[in-house]
Amino acid sequence: MPAATPTFEIDPWQIREAAVDVDGLGVSETVFSLSNGHLGIRGTLDEVEPHAVRGTFLAGVHELHPLSYPEGGYGHPEHGQAMVAVSDAGALRLTVDGVPLDVRALDPEVHERVLSLRTGVLERRLVWRTPAGARLELRTQRLVSLQERSLCTVRYRLRALDGTAHVVVRSELALGERPPAVENDDPRVGEALDDPFDILSRDCDETGGVLTARTHRSDIEVATATQHRVRGARTVSSEAVTDDHVVTTITAALDAGGMLEIEKHSGYAWAQDGSPGSLREEARAVVDSGLDRGWDALADAQREVLDELWETVDVEVEGDDELQQALRFGLFTLFTSTACLEGAPLGGKGLTGLGYSGHTFWDIEGFVVPALSLLVPDSAERLLRWRRSTLEAAKKRAEVLNLRGASFAWRTIDGHETSAYWPASTAAMHVNASVSRAFWLHGSVTDEGPDAVGALEVLVETARLWLSAGHVDAEGGWHLFGMTGPDEYTGVVDDNVFTNLMARRNLLRAADACALLPLRAAELGVTDEETARWREAAEHTHIPWDAQQQVHPANTGFTTYQEWPFAERQDSYPVQAHHHYSTIYRRQVIKQADLVQALWWCRDDFTEEELARDLAYYEARTVRDSSLSASTQAVVCARAQHPDLAHRYLRESALTDLRDLHGDARNGLHLASIGGSWLALVSGLGGLREDHEVLEVAPLLPRALTRLRYRLTWRGRLLQVETTRNGTTLTLLRGTEPVDVLVDGAPRTVRPGRPVTAPLREAAPLLPEPTQPVGRAPRV
Repeated sequence: MPAATPTFEIDPWQIREAAVDVDGLGVSETVFSLSNGHLGIRGTLDEVEPHAVRGTFLAGVHELHPLSYPEGGYGHPEHGQAMVAVSDAGALRLTVDGVPLDVRALDPEVHERVLSLRTGVLERRLVWRTPAGARLELRTQRLVSLQERSLCTVRYRLRALDGTAHVVVRSELALGERPPAVENDDPRVGEALDDPFDILSRDCDETGGVLTARTHRSDIEVATATQHRVRGARTVSSEAVTDDHVVTTITAALDAGGMLEIEKHSGYAWAQDGSPGSLREEARAVVDSGLDRGWDALADAQREVLDELWETVDVEVEGDDELQQALRFGLFTLFTSTACLEGAPLGGKGLTGLGYSGHTFWDIEGFVVPALSLLVPDSAERLLRWRRSTLEAAKKRAEVLNLRGASFAWRTIDGHETSAYWPASTAAMHVNASVSRAFWLHGSVTDEGPDAVGALEVLVETARLWLSAGHVDAEGGWHLFGMTGPDEYTGVVDDNVFTNLMARRNLLRAADACALLPLRAAELGVTDEETARWREAAEHTHIPWDAQQQVHPANTGFTTYQEWPFAERQDSYPVQAHHHYSTIYRRQVIKQADLVQALWWCRDDFTEEELARDLAYYEARTVRDSSLSASTQAVVCARAQHPDLAHRYLRESALTDLRDLHGDARNGLHLASIGGSWLALVSGLGGLREDHEVLEVAPLLPRALTRLRYRLTWRGRLLQVETTRNGTTLTLLRGTEPVDVLVDGAPRTVRPGRPVTAPLREAAPLLPEPTQPVGRAPRV
């Protein structure tokens, strides 16, 4: 039976669970996770039990494990990588009059949790009556600092509302209980990941302690320290229960109105091949800083950071309160998942869960980085710097594939390929075009130019990869054979349109960048002859076309594949869970937008009629078994002048986690869907086009909405775009230089203090609103 989905109240600035649902803890723990990109903690209850998946994670901390191949093969990755949970400092086990607190045994008057998107604090309130008759109130507040990247702080306040209570709180620092990192029946994997750490040292004093440990295979050392500041206690003492478990015991005798207050500060430090002694002192210093500032100052600092964030990135949607909440939750998540991240990748789930083993994928550069480039450019730059740091590993991978240039890993933590299934990884070479696009787009959006964040070398090496991977036919056409596009239900095909078009753009952007920076290009060994070959391949790139259907096949022959019997198989979703890939690969059934993705990212390669016809064709065949699909379909439906359908897809994308639409939110948030949701709003209904030299907007309003307002940073200036039934107004909020914008194709200039207003156009679709497979219309 699938886990229950908790109900979150609709509120524009908070996520509130009015009655904690024990059966839905897997989802709520994910939604209430706190992170700053460097440190992440799942939103579990303070007293540990009950829980679905506990976990504290540090970006980049992982362990290696064997990869099992029934049949070996040249070039297969030699080992897997998995993010592992580090020491857990979050547990505060409460016993009142000898009875442990367990919400499953209570009938509480109040039990609610609230995540404030303005303060970044997770609050919990529990009111209950003990078996001895005392009425107690527990209030806890938790934050992961957005200023001090290694610090987590909890304020724990227990008050006797009436009666008396003898209280014992056991506050733990433990390496003992860890969630499984990979679902794998291979006993060697379990051996590597079930117990990934060796304890190096353990220290404790009266009010806390420190643990240091090292992973067995990846040689990563982690130190965790914790200290307490206590008011209202009778006794406080710490002891080492075992080598990997330090407990601070706090006792109190509460009369009516009496309160026990605990501040628990926890600090983390890690390094590869570092000094345990140095890391131990580093973790202690983090805790000392937290103690010195105290809860109130840390909470004030958190609010200041988020006040600035909302001044810069806030969105407003009138007419759909649930969507408003989801979009703000998404922006909060994008920011907090990357605020302090540096020198490590952003996994597909961030630090909110162990889904995908903590790996990063192409969709981070595809959906998260482009959103951040327009929202918080510094965060985007840090993500790109990490990807740039893996270039040497990508070059070595290309050599293994007998190709030139660089082939970036499909899924990885340290930059090396770790996917054991090549048809959906190595063959999905569009990851390289997605990476190069993210670098190029960031340079354009920020106006830092074609070598922003080391972009030129990435563009050059990926262009070299494409040229060596391509094939020229007898008539001079340039092809890419044996590729897997974004749609993983159509694998290892010839001339996937998305891949071919993205490769063509990669080649042209690399050639253009080298022309702008000839000296730097020469340092990379680029010659005029080489860039001429790139341009020639781009000019002759083969793009399949079905003249009878008047649509682009997603790849050569796709429109001739057997149709999928959607009406007969409505209970067979997700498709890959009910049918073998040998069946799926030969049918016209699409997991996620593929050709439709090209309609968005390669818009200049399609006419309006082609966009309309292609969208209608693929809408009828896309089942969206991937959370990545809805945001792309939202954008393209808006561009095809179907704003109501775009709105429905936007809702599905934005509510993926809050409603657990794919049934796997317990594994962590879907960060690419979250980034895609913001892009679906601004690039879809908001009409933003950021891929040309001049910014463009062409907004539409669906019938359900009366107002859209979003903000973006364009070349150092903060611009606001607001659309109502009366028209669209563009306002320059920060910056002194004017911004040139095409509004519905008409050139306008936005200057400080001089907003620009244009009338709202009516949707004018070329074709009727497209239909989806039976039972696969947008879900919300």
